[in-house]
Amino acid sequence: MALTARLNLLGGFRLDIDGQPHAVPASARRLLALLAVLHQGRRASRSALAEMMRPDSDPARATSTLRSVLWRLPRDRGRALVLGDALEVWLHPDLSVDLWEAEARASLLCGTDSPSVEDLPDLSLLTQDLLPSWHDDWLSVEQESFRQRRLHALERGADLLCRAGRYHDALRAGLGAVRSEPLRESAHRQVIAVHMAEDNHAEALRQYDHYRRLLADELGLAPSATIRRLVAPLLGRPVDLPSRAE
Repeated sequence: MALTARLNLLGGFRLDIDGQPHAVPASARRLLALLAVLHQGRRASRSALAEMMRPDSDPARATSTLRSVLWRLPRDRGRALVLGDALEVWLHPDLSVDLWEAEARASLLCGTDSPSVEDLPDLSLLTQDLLPSWHDDWLSVEQESFRQRRLHALERGADLLCRAGRYHDALRAGLGAVRSEPLRESAHRQVIAVHMAEDNHAEALRQYDHYRRLLADELGLAPSATIRRLVAPLLGRPVDLPSRAE
């Protein structure tokens, strides 16, 4: 019988068993996250995991802590979520992880061969960050790496959907990137491009003005020439374009 457990790491930690949320102790949460994020389902050394979980403890105490955590992990109808032997542990191969699915969708969208619109994956998994409330040192690089991949994927998805005339879905993808990073110009450009494709010129200019004001308030900067040229045709004249001397 297949394992019916799902580990959710996007937007926050949640373990579902048989479709229902299951309480997980803090130490067990960290172990599951380590195996899912750093090891991506591959086998991990017991000693390395123990050291990461208890970096301030001596090896014997850290190893004992790891054994205790493994013993207390939730089980799906008696089946362990984490398997192991004397030297290594690994996630059960049937355990589904939302991060892995999101990574696969981002890779598909940002690969060298663009998928057809019919083959575009659901983009909803790409709208949330990896464990945003966690601030562990080992996690920070992984959080930023995933954030950049998902933002690029959302923008690429918005572009493909816009080209196919699926403007509503394109806007959802573009605005998802904007919400995730309000100062990201490429995301605002994509939203503006969708509005222009729909001939919603007022919406395009409103989006540009929102970004211009936000950038000025937050960083004291002006939008780039690229985005200014994008909206310039809407007024039939250059819009805030830099002078030749700039």
